[in-house]
Amino acid sequence: MLSVILLSYYSGQRIITVYEKLATVLGAAKIDFELIVIDDGSKDNSYQIALELEKKYSNVRAYQLSKNYTSHYAIFAGLSVCRGQCATPIPDDEQQPYDLLVEMYRLWQQGKKVIIPHRISRNDGFFNDFFSNLYYNIMNHLTDVQFPKGGADTFFIDREVIDVINERIRPINTSCIIEVLRLGYDPYPLPYVRLKGSNHKSRWTFRKKMKLFKDTFISSSTWPIRIIRNLGLFLSLIAFVIILFYSYIKLFGNTQFWGELLPGWTSTIVIMSFFCGMILFSLGVIAEYIWLIYEEVKNRPGYLIKKKND
Repeated sequence: MLSVILLSYYSGQRIITVYEKLATVLGAAKIDFELIVIDDGSKDNSYQIALELEKKYSNVRAYQLSKNYTSHYAIFAGLSVCRGQCATPIPDDEQQPYDLLVEMYRLWQQGKKVIIPHRISRNDGFFNDFFSNLYYNIMNHLTDVQFPKGGADTFFIDREVIDVINERIRPINTSCIIEVLRLGYDPYPLPYVRLKGSNHKSRWTFRKKMKLFKDTFISSSTWPIRIIRNLGLFLSLIAFVIILFYSYIKLFGNTQFWGELLPGWTSTIVIMSFFCGMILFSLGVIAEYIWLIYEEVKNRPGYLIKKKND
């Protein structure tokens, strides 16, 4: 059985549309499936629509998170309750072709445990495309995670991988696609052409994107710490050379340096400002790592699924 995790946030009637198209495509391919609707704290009637669908069809189950955690944590929640031998999350915007699910299922039947669908091209506007490509390039070059060309935000995984994620991975300050790629299992990249999909306004705001970038980058890379260490060593050597140079000028050289007296305040202010700025910047980066450690030791859950009313 295939578990399809629908990431619902203000989805409304699109939930019914998604189920009907899934039933048509997967039914024609003779693929048994369940639809797990994870409502990510919507304030409209999306969850009620999902509950009505659950009552109507035995292969639909609806859950609601206690608040809006964003789609990356909704995926973790969906994996924690799915029952299939394989699973994949899908958005509600219908931009991912339904036939792609059949193609990934056939690859899974052939023994692929991790399949990563990725878009061949992007057409989300200049700024969205630029920042998306920048994010994936940074992640590929400065972290231990390797995205396929063009990046990816979804996957198709085997039960073995699902169990590892549920039992071994703590879903906080990270994303599910990052953890899937980090686990290995020889991810199989599968290119596809994104459909136009529905025209509803995206609620994936710039603030949420920036938080995702910070969390995933820091949790996947030690590059900021290493660059601070190397930069600190380099600047310390420069400072040591400056000390020797000024000491030599003071003891054996001309008391004037570039037309100014050696004890002048200009060079002192410039050097102090530079090093104080570097110290504050370095402390800020280190503080981000310490903050993530603090969040971990508090042992708070990455998400909460609300109990259904009897």
